[in-house]
Amino acid sequence: MNTSRGFLHITYKIYHHLDKLDGVHKSNCLNVFLSVMKYAWKKNGYEAKLRHSSIEKDTGLCRTTIKSCLQTLNTLNIVKSIRGRSGKTYIVNEVFLRAEKLYEPTKIAVSSTQDSRLTPILEETLSINNISKIVKSHTGDREKIISELSKLPITELENDKTNVYFCKLAIEYKKENENKTYVSSEKILNALKKMSKETNFRYKQKKEYNIRNGIKPWENK
Repeated sequence: MNTSRGFLHITYKIYHHLDKLDGVHKSNCLNVFLSVMKYAWKKNGYEAKLRHSSIEKDTGLCRTTIKSCLQTLNTLNIVKSIRGRSGKTYIVNEVFLRAEKLYEPTKIAVSSTQDSRLTPILEETLSINNISKIVKSHTGDREKIISELSKLPITELENDKTNVYFCKLAIEYKKENENKTYVSSEKILNALKKMSKETNFRYKQKKEYNIRNGIKPWENK
């Protein structure tokens, strides 16, 4: 099971225990101690097999300073050093630690500025996902797939490289429906003109008069 540590449960005992040291050496010892604690976990009994190079990388201190700090921590009974074949094992004295609980790590939300170069890629991925989702959800129903795809913008259908066949049919279907529902501007103007005439009181009066008297104006033209 993957576990993580939320805090380094160090008590102030260690800080005051190091009061015997000079300022710079005290801070260096604390730095080295924190590096050891990075690898010494409760599940391992607060033991860590380390090389000086690992501590050097963590702390930025030279190896001579690291060696001096480890000797001091060992003398003060804070970190015990045991020499092994491939390095030393360091055991942290739990007197200077607080009880630590293990828990599952939680993700930390990180807000960052989106790279504008990624926007086209993101939009393309979303489009492809929409198209693939429709094709997959209506597998076997060709007409339904084409009908649903035709509701998407033509640019999305044209840019898809995965379902080219269905996208091509959907574009044709979309264009056919647009042609069926298309009404020319001339027809719209004529309809409006007719509506305007029929709602005109004098026009209605004359039309009713012609109907009553059997007059057909178009025959006299």
